[in-house]
Amino acid sequence: MLKESLDTFEGGERETSLNAATMTRVALMAAVTAVAAQITVPIEPVPFTFQVLAVILSGLLLGPRYGALAMAVYLFVGAVGVPVFAGFKGGLGIVFGDTGGYLLAYPLAAAVAGLAAHAVARDPRRRALLAGLLCGCAALVVIYALGATWLSVIAGLSPAAALAAGVLPFVVLDLVKVVLATLVAVAAAPAIAVSRT
Repeated sequence: MLKESLDTFEGGERETSLNAATMTRVALMAAVTAVAAQITVPIEPVPFTFQVLAVILSGLLLGPRYGALAMAVYLFVGAVGVPVFAGFKGGLGIVFGDTGGYLLAYPLAAAVAGLAAHAVARDPRRRALLAGLLCGCAALVVIYALGATWLSVIAGLSPAAALAAGVLPFVVLDLVKVVLATLVAVAAAPAIAVSRT
């Protein structure tokens, strides 16, 4: 009985410690996304940024739940007016503007990428890379689908025009970002996997 109580007490301490570590990682990935948003090439109507890399990396490193939470934190911070979006912009006008669909897709995309987090952290390198690439590409599809649909509706573009403006110019470079995110995650995830919940 005493051993069970001691195990419970120690487990409780460890759980608190893990929660603090997880919260730190969530905040860090939200901050990384904010920095990635500032590396931008202003293309109209959708700017080129490195946010996709950060979104996918968040999912691959933190898993579906905490990757999505990191992106929700990022969106919340930007929505309240902190200039964390591309071009040092913030506020609800950006979230509900022409490109808001891309931003709103980030939590779901991070969750989709996060489906590979276990494999990325624990599987052999080849399988980890494959899982990361597949889930990263699926996350990219989520971003494109929600972003282009939103762009079409809000900007009054035809679906073809929204795809031409908001997807096609970015596909090749975004696939490179998926590869980079996967490579970073496969290298880093085993070191942080122990502290994931």
